[in-house]
Amino acid sequence: MQIDSTDDHRRIPLSFATAEGKEAIVKPLLGTEKVEVDSKDGYGRTPLSLAAESGHGRIAKLLVEIGNVVVDSKDENGWTPLSFAAARGHEKIVKLLLEAGKVEVDSKDEEG
Repeated sequence: MQIDSTDDHRRIPLSFATAEGKEAIVKPLLGTEKVEVDSKDGYGRTPLSLAAESGHGRIAKLLVEIGNVVVDSKDENGWTPLSFAAARGHEKIVKLLLEAGKVEVDSKDEEG
């Protein structure tokens, strides 16, 4: 079984689970240590970006605590997990990302 198999939009199972808030699936996937935690889908979004956009704070925290996740990863439009969380009003995730200390707070997207 390939744990990082992708669909037509290059999403892996971890991406789907983080976007949908399925913590019971995210934990065992991360526990395998075989999943690419920074895998980008066809739009350049990582599992952390998807969790931040959807407001799944506990999952975002799991990903950040792994330690090897690129917290400031940009998608094809220049959006970061912080951008998604701030735009959607997910205050706890914004705070989590800021406390991680690895984000550029004045990062610009493709539109400046």
